Amino acid sequence: MLRIAIYGVGSVGGYFGGRLAQAGEEVVFFARGAHLEAIQQNGLRVESVKGDFHISPARAEADPAAVGPVDIVLVGVKAWQVPEAALAIRPLVGAGTVVIPLQNGVEAMDQLAAVLGAEHVAGGLCRISSLIAAPGLIRHVGVEPHIAFGWPDGHPDPRLEQLRDAYARVGVSAEIPSDIQIEVWAKFVFIASISGVGAVTRSPAGVMRSLPETRRLLEAAIQEVAAVGRAHAVKLPESVEQRTLQTIDSIPPATLASMQRDIMDGHPSELENQNGAVVRLGQACGVPTPTHAYLYASLLPQEKHARGELAS
Repeated sequence: MLRIAIYGVGSVGGYFGGRLAQAGEEVVFFARGAHLEAIQQNGLRVESVKGDFHISPARAEADPAAVGPVDIVLVGVKAWQVPEAALAIRPLVGAGTVVIPLQNGVEAMDQLAAVLGAEHVAGGLCRISSLIAAPGLIRHVGVEPHIAFGWPDGHPDPRLEQLRDAYARVGVSAEIPSDIQIEVWAKFVFIASISGVGAVTRSPAGVMRSLPETRRLLEAAIQEVAAVGRAHAVKLPESVEQRTLQTIDSIPPATLASMQRDIMDGHPSELENQNGAVVRLGQACGVPTPTHAYLYASLLPQEKHARGELAS
């Protein structure tokens, strides 16, 4: 049995952590406020298109120091919260602990490694469409849940194999790819593009992909992220751009990306970690990113307002 900490029991951590508890692993959930209280009092409830389940009792804590070192930490906070999370989870990291970030974006692994040590930080990603529907309640509304993790150099690890097997016991697609960086960047090509275009247009996937003008915007955004990844020595396949468009064409027409939802609701978002990161990483390797620069600049005033950095 693995001892697993889920740091950030939001739409991602709640679902993928809940499935591990359902699989019989020893799971500790870290949350805050009313969400924490609800889990402590009533357990963690998950409503899912793949089948509802209820983890009760569920151990939920606020302070990692109350738990101590664990085998695996899944980091489920928003991408912009990772530097703060890296400091907070230090009590959970012992000599044999593996930390796996599940954020959108490509910078979380380096941010965690800078604080915790690269020997403790593997790469990770997930795919799901879910949300916190109420305190203590996660609602999975679409997308076949999938999680992947692995060490940057691809070396085998029994702990990661145990984690994969735990997900398999409850029917969750999980894999250890030979090159986790390719998988993380392939997701980034998709999520940064659909999030940015979706947030600017305030339109769901079905509208963006069907209008020629917004489809061209999506195509340009996809091509820029792929070019930046390749310039950073990520071995993205030549097919990644076409496959990303095929993914966008296949998702439910009402789909809204999480960053897009946050921006439309006036909440702080992952703008800096998605479109902002494309621009920064492009500048670092000399790859022009005019589409993402436009998306980032267009969304930045609202982002700063949501964070209280800009007056109304």
